Amino acid sequence: MSLTFSSGPLAGHPPRSVNYQIDGPAHRLLMQEFPRRVRATFGGEVVVDTTRAVLLHETGILPQVYVPLDDIKAALITPTDHHTYCPFKGTAAYWTVTAGDHVAGNAIWSYPEPNAEASWLLGYAGFYWDAMDEWFDEDERVEGHLRDPYHRVDVRRSSRPVRVLLGETVLAQTSSPLLLSETGLPNRFYIPAADVRQDLLEPSDTHTVCAYKGTASYWSVTVADGKLADAVWSYPQAEGDSAAISGYLSFLNDDLVVEVGAPGEPA
Repeated sequence: MSLTFSSGPLAGHPPRSVNYQIDGPAHRLLMQEFPRRVRATFGGEVVVDTTRAVLLHETGILPQVYVPLDDIKAALITPTDHHTYCPFKGTAAYWTVTAGDHVAGNAIWSYPEPNAEASWLLGYAGFYWDAMDEWFDEDERVEGHLRDPYHRVDVRRSSRPVRVLLGETVLAQTSSPLLLSETGLPNRFYIPAADVRQDLLEPSDTHTVCAYKGTASYWSVTVADGKLADAVWSYPQAEGDSAAISGYLSFLNDDLVVEVGAPGEPA
């Protein structure tokens, strides 16, 4: 993400605070080897199993995994008449995956005759991630997408007081937040559950998956004059470098105000 978004060298609008210029197209591609074994399953069958996967970094787009066509189980895929055109890569051909009674239409694509400037895509195929049942990085199941080696998450303890307000109502107030910094995204404060007005929160059915943090649960803020849907979230079992935020809550909504004070100020 740091390569293709925000101030990364493959982003659409890199910053001026650099001592270099990139002489190339505004939309940039970079294919890079992925260093571990990658597998995908569908309908109880292994569709691909490879140690030769690559990540395609593309301006403004999350990295996309591509695998050698030779490492896809040929008996499970059937070519279709579907085609799409990308001005940067060429015309894509598609395959449907069939495993028993399970069918994933046009789930795989490749570029049989890629543009000259992307000729290294020849022989590789991409997958619609959600079309498969499971993905594995070595023997660990992956949710969301393969992790970008240029993307990182840092969690730090903070002594800055944080208050979250809806109008005059204080929804949360703490002097011991956690600050989460994530590549290409604004900093977010996470607040201990004990410092949040739980009586104003209503559980939501919404869940989202982050490849770097895990699965998030959501709450709506309910007050006398209305409701802010899915304005609060938490990762009950945050993963990897984000593990410290497990059970902490964060807030985001246009109607909410997050006040951050100086260290030592009362919360």
